[in-house]
Amino acid sequence: MANSFDPADRNSIRPPNLRDVNIDLQATGGINFWLNQGFTWLVYLLVIVTVAVLFAMTWVIFGEAKPAILHFGLGFLWSKEWDTSKDVYGALPYIYGTLVSSLIAIILAVPVGLSIAIVTSENILSDSVKNTLAFVVELIAAIPSVIIGLWGIFVFIPSIEPLQQWLASHLQFIPLFDTPEPAGNNMLTAGMILAIMILPTMASVSREVLLVVPTELRSASMALGSTRWETIFRVLLPAGFSGIVSAAMLALGRALGETMAVTMVIGNSAQISSSLLAPGYTIPSVLANEFAEAEFGSLHIGALCYLGLMLFGLTLVINIIAVLLVQLVGSKQE
Repeated sequence: MANSFDPADRNSIRPPNLRDVNIDLQATGGINFWLNQGFTWLVYLLVIVTVAVLFAMTWVIFGEAKPAILHFGLGFLWSKEWDTSKDVYGALPYIYGTLVSSLIAIILAVPVGLSIAIVTSENILSDSVKNTLAFVVELIAAIPSVIIGLWGIFVFIPSIEPLQQWLASHLQFIPLFDTPEPAGNNMLTAGMILAIMILPTMASVSREVLLVVPTELRSASMALGSTRWETIFRVLLPAGFSGIVSAAMLALGRALGETMAVTMVIGNSAQISSSLLAPGYTIPSVLANEFAEAEFGSLHIGALCYLGLMLFGLTLVINIIAVLLVQLVGSKQE
């Protein structure tokens, strides 16, 4: 027979004390509240520290560059002469070399990196091949810059020197190749080395952008009769355009600031030439070559810091342009 419930046992079955439950909930909520507040304050503190470090770096460089700024003014930007014995300095050859080598690099790296991103994000190859290809490309980013520079000197330059000589002999009527007997250390070589170095950034970021594009867009495009490549070029790439632009700007930022590999292959000649087969010089290269020999407080160190300040400003302007471009494209898509 089933046990019957005795009303006398009613007092032995009591709900938990509501006051104690409320205290526990308040205590738990209070802990979570202070944890959230603490994390928020920590994030704010880290942001403030990051901005403060950025301004401190700029202020220190500006302080060292101030003698050159006061002495040369804005004429430093378009002056071509750089003579340490006469304390005459001009930045134009270095600005030109930095911009041209980075432009060559981004022109070469964007289509190659985007192609790698498409191949490794879409179902074109098997998963094993895609993962291996993505791993190998990203592994390039782990190679030290000086090692890439040595590889460029002993392997890359001898490999492309016949091509450069052919360009100089057969396409000499084009100003871009108007160098009679090109050496391997020139602007084109530096741009190609830079393209190899920034390729992992361009490929990996673009790949992540394409992977987060909603699957529904692919399915809808294919359902309407589009081919795979029509879907990629008409749907996926426009949808991820802002992210791809960001990837290109990140890659360009690294190209602008790259030092050792470029210094080893560009030729380090402070000249301005329309030919890509002529040697050149960049701002990071001249900083690496001359900073150790310059005396602090001298006009020479001021000119070098002036160059560093200009490189910082150039990178900042490029990033601002990229942000505005992304916002413009985003507003049009909406």
